[in-house]
Amino acid sequence: MTREPAPAPATKVSPLLVTARELISDVANLPTPVILDVRWQLGDTRGREHYYSGHIPGAQYIDLSSDLAGQRNVREGRHPLPSPEDFETSLRRAGVNNDDRVVIYDDLGNTSAARAWWLMRWAGKENVFLLDGGLKAWIAEGEDLAVGPGNPVERGDFTFELDHMRTADIDETEASPARGVLMDVRSPERYAGRTEPMDSRAGHIPGAINLPTASFLDDRGRFLPAERIRQMLADIGVTSGQDTVVYCGSGIHSCHALAAMEVAGLEAGRLFPGSWSQWSADRKRPIAIGESPR
Repeated sequence: MTREPAPAPATKVSPLLVTARELISDVANLPTPVILDVRWQLGDTRGREHYYSGHIPGAQYIDLSSDLAGQRNVREGRHPLPSPEDFETSLRRAGVNNDDRVVIYDDLGNTSAARAWWLMRWAGKENVFLLDGGLKAWIAEGEDLAVGPGNPVERGDFTFELDHMRTADIDETEASPARGVLMDVRSPERYAGRTEPMDSRAGHIPGAINLPTASFLDDRGRFLPAERIRQMLADIGVTSGQDTVVYCGSGIHSCHALAAMEVAGLEAGRLFPGSWSQWSADRKRPIAIGESPR
């Protein structure tokens, strides 16, 4: 019997992204990737409950607040970076090994899953991907969900190697508009200071340009084509080689914007981890109100 040739693999949207169809194929073959579920939204702490209600079979739940952030404090903000030791422990508990391929998803356009992607890249792991469209894309392919706490996994051997992604501290962030681009990726309402649901002062860092990270997604929660994202970034002065510092409310959604930069084929900019939560808590720091950067 003549064996039919295997179909050619679909052209990848981006080296950072996998489609739901690619993941379906991945889990049907060995070795299967490690799948991490990172469901979190501002004001919604029920990510684990959502995971129990339905998740991609085999996925392990990662809690953003406890596994992907350190203890909230005034000096560092609401979601400071976790310590290397704590982050290493969290990933080992989820069964992540150094040589594993890891696919991460959420149910909100990867706006929280990107935090896990950035941290893993920060820790030196390259073989890490985002499921484009997240859980909705998996469901749209007609795939079943698993319910309950998930199956226990063998402890992994993931090892942290520090500083493979770039950050900016609060002083470097203040100076960044004079040297490059400071990008605020919160909603226009929060940027302008018309509302502030979480932090002590409303407004934005003087000199910051607003480009909400939701702008990088289509109506299905998938990343826009690379050329469109690249043009959106170029319109505010973000181009290849341009020093760019990115912030949001507490350092979560800025990771999504940094992922969008990679989707666009640009080197990811620098993350200001404390973001607005750190800046606004420091009464010595100036703030700007309105739609203008200054």
